[in-house]
Amino acid sequence: MSRAVEAVYADEWGRIVATLIRLTGDWDLAEECAQEAFAQALQVWRRDGVPSRPGAWLTTTARNRALDRLRRRATESAKLREVARMAQIEPPPLGPGDGEPAIPDERLELMFTCCHPALNLDAQVALTLRSLAGLSTAEIARAFLVTERTMGQRIFRAKQKVAHAVIPFRVPPAHLLPDRLPGVLNVLYLLYNEGYSDQPNKTRLSSEAIRLARVLAGLMPDEPEAQGLLALMLLHDARRASRFDAEGDAVTLEDQDRSVWDKDRVAEGAATR
Repeated sequence: MSRAVEAVYADEWGRIVATLIRLTGDWDLAEECAQEAFAQALQVWRRDGVPSRPGAWLTTTARNRALDRLRRRATESAKLREVARMAQIEPPPLGPGDGEPAIPDERLELMFTCCHPALNLDAQVALTLRSLAGLSTAEIARAFLVTERTMGQRIFRAKQKVAHAVIPFRVPPAHLLPDRLPGVLNVLYLLYNEGYSDQPNKTRLSSEAIRLARVLAGLMPDEPEAQGLLALMLLHDARRASRFDAEGDAVTLEDQDRSVWDKDRVAEGAATR
């Protein structure tokens, strides 16, 4: 059962948190309620089985918990009316409006939404990795080469700025995407790096980073950094099978067995420009 929850977590965490942020405007509340929903899933699904739409089940559970928290916090009649209104409506779509979305992938869309230019680049990246990619504070701190405490403070300050400045959680229109591209590129790069470690359970992170980088390169074909990042990921990933020997020791590039390199990835990386 824990494996089933882990699989759903990888697919649904960012969407659930994004929905709750959009509804409540509170990043901490969104993460806490999402975590509680997954904890409840471990118990309920073990007893009743995995629902046919696990993402919808988790979103509803997390949303109900958020509403309960807001009710307990509410002290003014205006706030109470807002809670009642939220309880009656379905979560709004995260797209920029009617018609075709500017970003053809929901997860990439959420990353562009999270990387708001009102935050500095490090804050954009850290907050996105924590809230939407589901990386722990320790993992993000390692990526930034700082202590876990320092990173925790950075994430806290970023959330405080979002709350105090009332920064909206909205999908940016197409003409604003280039302004947010640096943050998204950094998120994808660090997500890939986390999955490039020697821990087999993290390879999905690299695969997802490559998938999103492909979408991004297709979305912004005239952005050389987007093309370059995809090529970098592909060429590194092509060597994955040769990076460690049978004893688990790292093998330097010159000593790696090139016969086990992924030739399709090499060709795709070399052709990306």
